[in-house]
Amino acid sequence: MPRQIGYIIGNEGCERFSFYGMRNILTPFLITSLLMYLPAADRPGAAKDIFHTFVIGVYFFPLLGGWLADRWLGKYRTVLWLSLIYCVGHACLAIFERSVAGFYTGLALIALGSGGIKPCVASFVGDQFTARNRHLARIVFDAFYWIINVGSFFASLLMPLFLRHYGAAVAFGIPGVLMFVATIVFWMGRHQYVMLPPVAHDPDSFARVVRTALTARAPGEGRPGLVVAFVGLLAAVASLALIPVLGVVPAVCLAFVATLAGVGSGARMQLDRAQGGHPERAIEGVRVVLRMLVVFALVTPFWSLFDQKASTWIVQAGEMDFPSWLHPAQMQAINPALVLLLIPFNNLAVFPFLRRLGYEPTALRRMTAGIGFAALAWVAVGSIQLAIDGGDPVSIFWQLLPYVLLTSGEVLVSATGLEFAYSQAPPSMKGTLMSFWTLSVTVGNLWVLLANAGVRNVTVLGYIQNTGISTSAFQMFFFAAFAGVAAVAFGWYARRYRVVDNYRAA
Repeated sequence: MPRQIGYIIGNEGCERFSFYGMRNILTPFLITSLLMYLPAADRPGAAKDIFHTFVIGVYFFPLLGGWLADRWLGKYRTVLWLSLIYCVGHACLAIFERSVAGFYTGLALIALGSGGIKPCVASFVGDQFTARNRHLARIVFDAFYWIINVGSFFASLLMPLFLRHYGAAVAFGIPGVLMFVATIVFWMGRHQYVMLPPVAHDPDSFARVVRTALTARAPGEGRPGLVVAFVGLLAAVASLALIPVLGVVPAVCLAFVATLAGVGSGARMQLDRAQGGHPERAIEGVRVVLRMLVVFALVTPFWSLFDQKASTWIVQAGEMDFPSWLHPAQMQAINPALVLLLIPFNNLAVFPFLRRLGYEPTALRRMTAGIGFAALAWVAVGSIQLAIDGGDPVSIFWQLLPYVLLTSGEVLVSATGLEFAYSQAPPSMKGTLMSFWTLSVTVGNLWVLLANAGVRNVTVLGYIQNTGISTSAFQMFFFAAFAGVAAVAFGWYARRYRVVDNYRAA
């Protein structure tokens, strides 16, 4: 095992404590403090919108971080400098707890710092391995995800107590201190890391190959791919016109998704036309990335369900019966605690058992099952909401069932997808592809904002009222169905996906 891995794992544990420490108290803090200027009935909805807008930013900025790492700074320097911005963002949350502008500035800086380093740290781990010891990389990616959840567990358990007993300045300040420690730990390993240089001005980069494919002409043929790309751009412009309805962040994000879908689909239609202008290695690399974008798109419904455990599920927990020693936000500690148990349990018991039965739990099969588990979790949480709406007292511990189902899905999707995305990425595009993986979380949270905006529509509200169930319960069952359809589509596509291996040669 490369010795320098310890520094990266230590950095990740502290950074994840800092991130989840502030994220998991964000919704209750907004409802009880920063949004007090709104009517009480409007605060939960506004808090959920702010939370998911923040998460959109966190998982959108990996595009910037991946680009900086691949083309200009390299992964190490990108992580180091953006970590310092991350620390400043935490300081803003602690200092400006009563200032809307100051607090939102802190959230923006954290989104930039946390999002920017996200693809770089994950791919930096992979850079420390070669094809000779790649079997250890899979263990480390699991350990990487395991330590993330160690930080998340203690943050979820402790930060709501600090918020309740010591106030927002202390509760947001402690994660800031942990982020500073994370930065120092990462810096300490600087003399031992394998640091692959950035590929500046690569004539065969992803963007250049895509541009060649879209613009190249074939004798006697049109350019249907370019037409599809243009339609995507038109859809992006139309999305920007929705800013007054959806808000700036959702509309801009929707425009980006439309552009990516149009350009990616068009390039895939005409990718063979890039031959001659670029080496086959680069063209095949783009082909792999475009295939992976379909995988990532089908994972987005999972993230729309998963991230609502820190918003919708907290709001539901506040409506349930709970003991005085428990803060509703502390229920989130169940998720990382289960991860710590389920990852080794799957690796040591479940997967070997399936292999003995002759069924290989490949990465794509695990991810298909994970999306299905998330759908079941939301069936369970929707059923709980029906009981709450019926007026019966419901114990908060009934949420254990959906947490078990959702976490079972998480370890099959998130931990697996992280290593799978790295293994599929060509060497010059690893940061970019890891950025697209995190972008799937952005799109998942975009679906949440669009659904929240939809239930504010008078026509939609009228339809929900005719069903005889509450808006909250209706949304929960909607998301369950959304993920169920995605699981079926993902499984169908996975059977046709051709897996490649792009680890660094020994």
